[in-house]
Amino acid sequence: MSKTFRNKHTVHFVQNGFLQMLLKEVSSAHQESCDSPLVSALPQSAFTSSSELSNSHGPGFAKLNRRDGAGGWSPLDSNKYQWLEIKLEQRTEITAIATQGRYGSSDWVTRYFLMFSDTGHNWRPYRQEDSIGAFSGNSNADSVVMYKLQQPVIAQYVRILPLDWNPNGRIGLRLEAYGCQYKSDVVGFDGSAHLLFRPDPSVTPANRDVLSMNFKTLLNSGTLVHMEERSGHTLTLELFRGKLLLQLRKGRGSSADFHPLVSLGSLLDDQHWHHVSVERVRGLVNFTVDKNTQQFQLPDFGGTSAAGLQKSHSRRNFHGCLENVLYNDISVIERAEEKQVSITGNVSFTCTESIDVPVTFASPGSFLALPWVSGGESVSVALQFRTWNKAGLLMTFDLQHNAGTLWLYLSEARVRLQIHKTGRLMTDITAGSAHALWDIIFSLFDSKSKIHLSCVSRVKQSQHQWHLSNIKYDFPCPVFFFFFFFIRCSPSRCEHGGRCSQSWSTFHCNCSATGYGGATCHSSIYEASCEAYKHKGNTSGFYYIDVDGSGPIKPQLIYCNISDKAWMVIQHNNTELTKLKVSSGINQHLAHFNYSADVEQIQAIITQAEYCEQELSYHCKKSRLLNTPDGAPFSWWVGQSGEAHMYWGGAVPGSQQCACGLQENCVHPEHFCNCDADSKEWSNDSGLLSHKEHLPVRALTVGDINRSGSEAAYRVGPLQCYGDNSFWNAAYFNKETSYLHFPTFHGELSADISFLFKTSSSSGVFLENLGIKDFIRIELSSPTQVLFSFDVGNGPLEVKVETPSALNDERWHHVRAERNVKEASLYVDHHPGAVQKAPADGHIHLQLNSQLFVGGTASRQKGFLGCIRSLKLNGKTLDLEERAEITPGVTPGCPGHCSSYGDLCQNHGSCVEAHSGFTCDCSLSPFTGTFCHKDVSAFFKPGTSVTYTFKEPYELNRNVSAQSSSIYSDLTLKGENVSLSFRTSQAPALLLYVSSYYREFLAHAQEYFNLTSDTEFNAIKSIVLGKRLDLLSRVSSLFRVSLCCFSGVIAVVIFVSLAALAVMARFLYRRKETFQPQEPKAGKTDDSPETPFNTDPNSQSIISDNQKEYFI
Repeated sequence: MSKTFRNKHTVHFVQNGFLQMLLKEVSSAHQESCDSPLVSALPQSAFTSSSELSNSHGPGFAKLNRRDGAGGWSPLDSNKYQWLEIKLEQRTEITAIATQGRYGSSDWVTRYFLMFSDTGHNWRPYRQEDSIGAFSGNSNADSVVMYKLQQPVIAQYVRILPLDWNPNGRIGLRLEAYGCQYKSDVVGFDGSAHLLFRPDPSVTPANRDVLSMNFKTLLNSGTLVHMEERSGHTLTLELFRGKLLLQLRKGRGSSADFHPLVSLGSLLDDQHWHHVSVERVRGLVNFTVDKNTQQFQLPDFGGTSAAGLQKSHSRRNFHGCLENVLYNDISVIERAEEKQVSITGNVSFTCTESIDVPVTFASPGSFLALPWVSGGESVSVALQFRTWNKAGLLMTFDLQHNAGTLWLYLSEARVRLQIHKTGRLMTDITAGSAHALWDIIFSLFDSKSKIHLSCVSRVKQSQHQWHLSNIKYDFPCPVFFFFFFFIRCSPSRCEHGGRCSQSWSTFHCNCSATGYGGATCHSSIYEASCEAYKHKGNTSGFYYIDVDGSGPIKPQLIYCNISDKAWMVIQHNNTELTKLKVSSGINQHLAHFNYSADVEQIQAIITQAEYCEQELSYHCKKSRLLNTPDGAPFSWWVGQSGEAHMYWGGAVPGSQQCACGLQENCVHPEHFCNCDADSKEWSNDSGLLSHKEHLPVRALTVGDINRSGSEAAYRVGPLQCYGDNSFWNAAYFNKETSYLHFPTFHGELSADISFLFKTSSSSGVFLENLGIKDFIRIELSSPTQVLFSFDVGNGPLEVKVETPSALNDERWHHVRAERNVKEASLYVDHHPGAVQKAPADGHIHLQLNSQLFVGGTASRQKGFLGCIRSLKLNGKTLDLEERAEITPGVTPGCPGHCSSYGDLCQNHGSCVEAHSGFTCDCSLSPFTGTFCHKDVSAFFKPGTSVTYTFKEPYELNRNVSAQSSSIYSDLTLKGENVSLSFRTSQAPALLLYVSSYYREFLAHAQEYFNLTSDTEFNAIKSIVLGKRLDLLSRVSSLFRVSLCCFSGVIAVVIFVSLAALAVMARFLYRRKETFQPQEPKAGKTDDSPETPFNTDPNSQSIISDNQKEYFI
């Protein structure tokens, strides 16, 4: 790819023009300083205004620090429709503006708009931070207020529109503009011409190519630049529906495929200059339109074309002007003027502009009332308009001869024309589609009086065209005779792939299917780890994990195996045991592993995790592994960084050993791996890789499989990690004057902050970061209120959340705050949040420059006492513990999690504190699982039971049952705790029966409990739950009643000494509600009191789901 466009030799600038490569911000020929005064030397004829109070208050006296005339300009009336205009000598680069009031008076402007134009007709407002934004003016008549423009402006005309002024005086103004000369080479195309530029073939192709230019046009489609390589591959820049598209084409001719690469800009057909540049550095491309840049990689041209490729969108040549076209610092327009560039068609080296004056209606109540020129019985009306709104009135007027009233308006993004007369609808016509630009021509009967308009750029009535800036008009609300059209979705403020749509006054982000939420799709809706899901009470299952929150890494669906630890399990394409056999001519087997998560996701998960592991096993038969102790390894694996590793699972990095070598228990001690003995018998080397910096296993190379008789098999298990270092990262602030400090927080357009806290204090500042004027702060302002305050230049704003209960209860509470260009929000735990909308068209950049203080403030007042944990700013966790280690008054960590998470332990499970988190002890609960939430009871239908049979003592062992427990019964019990819970509607009934090989037994029945042995209970044989005892004489006599079989629910039976809980629990859970009635047996042995319980061990040898009784 690095050489795809190196040998290009033809560039067309066109009406079929194209653009080459990548972007570079090429400024005009700058002087070392660009701050020369531009206004003071101009003649009075260069100044014009909307009106003047008198000849001595004329616009020509509006020069900074001058006292000529009345000492400055003042209009006849002081209202918002006055303006002062200055015509500079030529198009100039303007870098600053300064204002002053009228000398020796009470007249000055306190707020104003600043506008620029090349022609004096088509004006554009200066935008601060992507909104029009008014400038603050003066507070008296003599002081000078200067603003350095954030982005220099190229223009010949400057216009100031006063918005506010001294309430005790009038509008009064003197001004100066600063800048420097601007070099401009322009060329105009009429839609049929183009330039052909051929770079010098003797110049060695560079690794970096740059093409930059400015353009302006009134047409929304047309090809700008085309660059062609000798191979036929081309790069094209075209304007399509007001957007710039950069496309790559493979091949020549009509069948060539177009690869759309990127699209930037919107509504660029506004007759204003726009800057575009394309810069290629090898295969990397930077594409810039105005101030917006996208970076991408050029695709590979090798192989067949992909499906879905598009042809070129535009079939038009470019119609408009280009300026300062530079290709690798060569001025193409200068070469064209010097006849060094081939010219085809009518090309002019000037830029002719239309004198059409657009009108902007800034509010729904704005309108113009125009005089109507009668021209006969019929009339045609034509106009153009542009809007983001889907509904709104365009035009209305009364028809002649009382024929009714015509209404032309937008409805559901379509144009609708209706004629109403005396309450009846006479005509109803709908046309058009949902585009932003319209041309409308319609014919109708002549009308009278006035036409009322909204949102138009030009109006024609029959053969008469109104130049709207030159006519008399009525307007009750702001109407501007220039075009300012807020493009709020280019660039889009919607993050993480959110889809942007806009109206005239605002924009909206559709965050569906992105995994993010909020006004700008900034904050993740998922947790950052399985550990976080566990502490919300979730159990094992698949969950979306967003490891960096609002950062760039996308959420990923990952399996969480939640037990005492919350394991994240990341699968790959081959976790099964893979067998290898001798293959002729193949010396090595190479396997690559593709994981279910992206590389950056896996790296972030591993970094954040407390521990990670991955099983690596090798089964061998006459196939050596690492060739220890002295040979070169036959096999190796490749880790995270692409480096090959020569150690195996269970060994340490760099050891070239297997687990048995490290533990010194290899089958052949002279080798460090079992397989290296080259045995003809099957052997294996298995273990866990746990060095996080090397995980995961990306590839595996297996050698020594080409000899006769060689066989091998390998297995690479899934990557598994537990723990979340950020989730438990905490600091305890034990002094009000203590704090932690971090580098400045950079959240200019979007800032999200989340953390947990617990305290017994009634107030305190959690964090604060200051700028010159801007700031951001979150604090506990009272026991029941959290306050989020900030200032981005529009004045302080506060967002508060009140909670019904006190927050200083020494329990963990979760705080989430977000501020973006649309709003600020604050949430505390699960309480209703609070949202504060951002001011319309105000400042949007949060500019901070001090250190970030955590647990205190810069003034060290109102410090926080308590614990702060898991502090994240824009998805990045601050390491509180690391800073706390070296900060007096702050200690790392914060114990006491059961006070907050103990409620997650259900069903009488008890919470046990851990260093990082907690566990649930279910030993005294008839439930199991992470939160004692899994019911392990079983439902017993009449005639069903469960029997647990122990292995016989050694001296009694004659016929060992294959189904016996692994727990031997040759132990003597002097005491045993037995616990069970049950529910039944039948009484009395047998619940539990324990027998021994010495015919001792323990019986537990509802309402009764008896133990027959008063000394020791020897050689336990079996435990029975819910068994029928129809004619069991011993039990009958004991309870003096014939016991029925148990019918109901018995939960887990707990035998502390025998440790049978886990076995019984798992069995009952698997077999829950599956026990079936027992069929009567043909006969029984008379000499055994346990006969009804079936003491024949061989009777358990065959077990199936059709049996009527289940044994463990």
